[in-house]
Amino acid sequence: MRQFRIGQGFDAHRFTKGRPLILGGVRIPFQFGLEGHSDADVLTHAVMDALLGAAGLGDIGTHFPPTDNAYKNIYSLDLLKKVAHLLSENGWTVENIDAIIVCEEPRIAPYKDEMRKNISARVPGEPDVSIKATTTEGMGFTGRAEGIAAIAVSLISRVSETRRSSNVGGKEDKHA
Repeated sequence: MRQFRIGQGFDAHRFTKGRPLILGGVRIPFQFGLEGHSDADVLTHAVMDALLGAAGLGDIGTHFPPTDNAYKNIYSLDLLKKVAHLLSENGWTVENIDAIIVCEEPRIAPYKDEMRKNISARVPGEPDVSIKATTTEGMGFTGRAEGIAAIAVSLISRVSETRRSSNVGGKEDKHA
């Protein structure tokens, strides 16, 4: 019997000068980068939280705390590989990931396919990965072009073994 779980992730970072803008592992030419301990890749962070949450394995702050200098400026796709390894160790396969990047600028469309490929290549199960982008029509911090947010959902699965007793009396023991 196949067991399925869904997870949801969210991340947001403000713009800052002097850093590259990285989303889904893609370096995007832009006047600002995102402030954060790692490379501040909000898309990859939201995906990781969705995967960890679906598997019941906590969140990225637990696994990669911002107080640990080992993760200072780290490439978030490297962290995604570690998350993928945790899922695999626990028998999980990623079925699909659906993510939305929320920002007024820069334009995301030219980079979505590369982001999708980067994420898909680092998670178990050859999942379908969908990356979308939207604006908030000038509302909120993303609408004022103060930063970028990302939302992701994931579906993961694993084969769970149905254990049976010695079948005494012809009945299955579901609690064995």
